[in-house]
Amino acid sequence: MKNHSESIIQGNTKECYITGQTGQLDKHHIYPGANRKVSEAQGFWVWLKHDLHNGNNPAAVHNNPNQGWDLKLKQDCQRKYEETHSRAEFMALIGRNHKED
Repeated sequence: MKNHSESIIQGNTKECYITGQTGQLDKHHIYPGANRKVSEAQGFWVWLKHDLHNGNNPAAVHNNPNQGWDLKLKQDCQRKYEETHSRAEFMALIGRNHKED
């Protein structure tokens, strides 16, 4: 698996995926844990403002696994990947469907 230098969702744009702001950004790997390396290699990541990524903010993606923005990012990423790949290919990489068909 080769490393993907850009996000499949944002390309080379470096701004918060949620707010569009350009300061205090963190790189958020959309599928964490065992899938973090896959996320990096496939470009399954986005830029997020630090307070929306981590920390004490209850709305931060890491504070709400599989809900809210975390779920939306997973669905958006899967949707984008499946524009050029099959569901079976996605499942082979991530192992779980996040889209509501």
